[in-house]
Amino acid sequence: METRYIRNRIYLSQNEQEKIKNIPILLGGSGIGSVIAECALRLGFENITIIDGDQVELSNLNRQNYTIDDIEKDKVKALQDRLQSINPNANINVYNEFLNSENVDSFIKNYDIAINALDFTTDIPLKFDKLCQKNNITVLHPYNLGWGGVVAVITPNGLTLDSIAKPNEKFNEIQMVKYITNYMKFWGEPQEWIDNVLDQYLNEKEKLSPPQLSIGSWVVASMCVHIMFNVATEKEIKKFPEFYFSSIYAD
Repeated sequence: METRYIRNRIYLSQNEQEKIKNIPILLGGSGIGSVIAECALRLGFENITIIDGDQVELSNLNRQNYTIDDIEKDKVKALQDRLQSINPNANINVYNEFLNSENVDSFIKNYDIAINALDFTTDIPLKFDKLCQKNNITVLHPYNLGWGGVVAVITPNGLTLDSIAKPNEKFNEIQMVKYITNYMKFWGEPQEWIDNVLDQYLNEKEKLSPPQLSIGSWVVASMCVHIMFNVATEKEIKKFPEFYFSSIYAD
């Protein structure tokens, strides 16, 4: 095993290290995706494409992988510079544009794994999933829940997130969080703290983006990279409507 990854030994075999090095990864969105990208690169995923048209803002710095010097820079360029400062030999490709109905088809091809970290302000995240399924790409959906996180995995032949959408309502992150908490209540593992956060957020007078913490970003990134490793090395994974949940919250 090369020196860069020598501390991965025992956890990863030489063959597994080679597999993840070459597997092509598509990252749609570089908010929480920025943390996932670095965690993946440090494990040894060296073939990563990132798509996002956003710029870094001050409010991103509480949970995303940017610094004060990155403010107003294009996120993909700032992230590319950071990743290549870690491993200049990695194949990091970036596209400084938002995915939309006109261009999304052209990007969803020739990848084995995709991270869907897109905002649910349009139906593009769901279209992204369906195109990935059509092209035999496994998709991971990360969710920052503050003190923890969730990852849902959409497989080529599995269910999609809109299968849990309520009639006459467009699917969004709130519906996903409600699904998660109801599912865990059903299985005797209620997460009242998530319900409390959700209730407070929905009752805020001012319309703001959902609250998120750096802890959730790093928890979710770790979960995603472990799942990516399992997909790349053909190990068993949970498939939606099941999901991965992890939290450091203690009642």
